[in-house]
Amino acid sequence: MQWEVVIGLEIHTQLATQSKIFSGSATTFGSEPNTQASLVDLGMPGVLPVLNQEAVRMACMFGLAIDAEIGKRNVFARKNYFYPDLPKGYQISQMDLPIVGKGHLDIALEDGTIKRIGVTRAHLEEDAGKSLHEDFSGSTGIDLNRAGTPLLEIVSEPDMRSAKEAVAYVKAIHALVRYLGICDGNMAEGSLRCDCNVSIRPRGQAEFGTRCEIKNVNSFRFIERAINSEIQRQIDLIEDGGKVVQETRLYDPNKDETRSMRSKEEANDYRYFPDPDLLPVVIEDSFLETVRAGLPELPPQKVERFQSQYGLSAYDANVLASSREQADYFEEVVKIGGDAKLAANWVMVELGSLLNKLGIEIDQAPVSAAHLGGMLLRIRDNTISGKIAKTVFEAMAAGEGDADSIISSRGLKQVTDTGAIDKMLDEMLAANAEQVEQYRVADEAKRGKMFGFFVGQAMKASKGKANPGQVNQLLKAKLEG
Repeated sequence: MQWEVVIGLEIHTQLATQSKIFSGSATTFGSEPNTQASLVDLGMPGVLPVLNQEAVRMACMFGLAIDAEIGKRNVFARKNYFYPDLPKGYQISQMDLPIVGKGHLDIALEDGTIKRIGVTRAHLEEDAGKSLHEDFSGSTGIDLNRAGTPLLEIVSEPDMRSAKEAVAYVKAIHALVRYLGICDGNMAEGSLRCDCNVSIRPRGQAEFGTRCEIKNVNSFRFIERAINSEIQRQIDLIEDGGKVVQETRLYDPNKDETRSMRSKEEANDYRYFPDPDLLPVVIEDSFLETVRAGLPELPPQKVERFQSQYGLSAYDANVLASSREQADYFEEVVKIGGDAKLAANWVMVELGSLLNKLGIEIDQAPVSAAHLGGMLLRIRDNTISGKIAKTVFEAMAAGEGDADSIISSRGLKQVTDTGAIDKMLDEMLAANAEQVEQYRVADEAKRGKMFGFFVGQAMKASKGKANPGQVNQLLKAKLEG
């Protein structure tokens, strides 16, 4: 391609604290408008912000997890701008001295390679309120429940070169903050939002092109579509003799296009200065060590352990460790069912397909890890075949109970009695005598195809209950004989 794409992302992560960053107001989602806004959140004169220590702890957790520098002395600043959902006329954020400095995050690309994405910084700030444009007869309503909600803004280096790389990075951040327990990652509720900075330059050119920022994209699918749409817009613009203007844009998913929102502000437009109501935050080594000791096993460590402990491929380990809930579910299945590779296949394929069909997450799965593990035991001890297991799985998903009760009530126990299988095969071969004769005079290539026919007839005759391994072994002996 003639053009190289350069992408940097700013991810706003809502921290899972019980109260806001500078007040005692609750952060519960979905409450009635303006029922969770205190005098501090409303910006009333004479009230003072008080920093939430839990927000500081969570920010430090993230910084340690990405091997970043932690700002032992970080400062809150006022970012001044007027907007109706910002009652104070400024947002409390961090500018020159953020709590998290340079770090990095490794992402897995589609071809299996690992790419390191630099993280420039991550800083604490408060969220603004929300403007409501419906049901107000041409006016705008303001809900200040979100005002003051703690955010950790994670700013990447411009290290991504495609929309797919950007999505892989956002998914890695999403998984990490959920592993850490510092954010629920619910993009539909705005817990994790992404601003995408996109520019293009002639391939081989060192200097960056003019970038545009796409604001508040809130799903993985829309991130990919928005970036690709903006890339194409910039290419078309330049190739038609125009110039890209630095600006903020919005993505319209219905039209699959970005549109101009406002010219891009620079830092000096916001007139940042240290907030006089908040002292610098000094983080002691003892505090950091306590935070470090509380870190859970993180995705890269879990991927490595899944490969060494369970003998999984790098691909399977990455998929299973992509969320903490899925990793925990898989390990519970293995603990009961005993076969890691069999468990991995069922969790990723059958369970994954069911969850996609129902449009739910694994923590809402209608089949518990205990039930799936119990079913795998019945596969391993030859009580049921892999084919019958799919029927059992569907019944478990429909709420019919555990594997043993379903196998018993439906009469699904696999036939492993050699005598019974032998008799069934004799009857099946007698009913297909002409095909048997054709098999015996056929060459090796044709025999392979015909053998599959006989296996199918045998399984049909047994209603899928005959042990496939025994069927294959006995059938081959009879046909060859």
